Amino acid sequence: MKVKKIPMRMCTGCMEMKPKKELIRVVKNKEGEISLDLVGKKPGRGAYVCKSTDCLEKAFKTKRLSRNLETSISQEIYDDLRKAVEVG
Repeated sequence: MKVKKIPMRMCTGCMEMKPKKELIRVVKNKEGEISLDLVGKKPGRGAYVCKSTDCLEKAFKTKRLSRNLETSISQEIYDDLRKAVEVG
């Protein structure tokens, strides 16, 4: 039986490679709108964050998330991310 390959992505907070399903994706679409992608299927440029508040705070403080998406990210998106991390 063939072994299925697990897609790995890098967390913008801790900079560790983790399985894609363990991370939350933040997407910037063609119009420049930022949104959360909990399924991982939305089109656009994506950046990933672990489901931990420590990684989210690191990504926020170092501005890695906004650098990866090549745009500034509003406080509203960070609040939504924080809620998703606390739930997940």
